[in-house]
Amino acid sequence: ELPRIPLAADAATFRRWADTGGQLAALHLGYESAAEYPLEYRENRNVPFTWRVTKMRLTPDKSAVVVNEALTLAGIPPEAYNYRLGNRSALEWVIDQYQVTRDRRSGLVSDPNRDDDPQYIARLIGRVITVSLATQRLVAALAADGWPVGAAVE
Repeated sequence: ELPRIPLAADAATFRRWADTGGQLAALHLGYESAAEYPLEYRENRNVPFTWRVTKMRLTPDKSAVVVNEALTLAGIPPEAYNYRLGNRSALEWVIDQYQVTRDRRSGLVSDPNRDDDPQYIARLIGRVITVSLATQRLVAALAADGWPVGAAVE
């Protein structure tokens, strides 16, 4: 089924909707340069520090991401989980996808860690939170401006 894009009541409303759509497009296309949400970087001093990710996980209360044994990113606002990509939040998608995996048949390893930028994944978590929160604010502004609930947004 194709998305249903509503008709604006007047030209001024259309321009506001178009401007908000442009902001959403710029936000999502430029996610890698978005400001990082100010997370608390908690280091475990009992293990050697590394930025390397093998498999991240959320704490039970979802307020932090355990990046590895040495690093936890804390202070995730609950609202960050409200922006969803299908059946999970954008943050949960990143946590699930950014892990080291090995293909059973070929033995090929997929490793999201970057040798040229070891902090990339930790910064990405902060940027995804920023984009998620900003997206929700923009979508709420559209709804307040008469955009029908359930209509295509992005």
